[in-house]
Amino acid sequence: MKIAIITAPFYRHISDGLFEGATNYLNRENVEYERFDVPGALEVPLACQYIAKTERFDGIVALGAVIRGETAHFDHVCEQSARGIMNVSLENNMPIGNGIITVEDEKQALARSSVDESLGKENKGKEAAQATVALLRMQHELNRQ
Repeated sequence: MKIAIITAPFYRHISDGLFEGATNYLNRENVEYERFDVPGALEVPLACQYIAKTERFDGIVALGAVIRGETAHFDHVCEQSARGIMNVSLENNMPIGNGIITVEDEKQALARSSVDESLGKENKGKEAAQATVALLRMQHELNRQ
């Protein structure tokens, strides 16, 4: 099993926490991975498509953060990045764990990207990696039957 991890490091300190959560999980599961950075959340779907077309990876984990600002731009970025990721996943029959967090403020982002479990929130990078691996295992099991 080989996973591509795409990070949108517009908020580097947040995306690095998401990446750490994802890779801590993948390392425990002995899953190989490779990291790719793109400028922001809107570039993630195209990066997913590029990766899917290479056929070098079994799945993808998409990581980043979109923090609400003063304009409607937040809503467009959230909606379009999620839609694009889902389209690539379905069109290429490839699991993509969507770990692009969409939050109101930096405090919420830090709580969801921290690997410190005492903050009470699960690391969303870890959750995205878990989702990708779970779907790959399901696919493998279905192919065996």
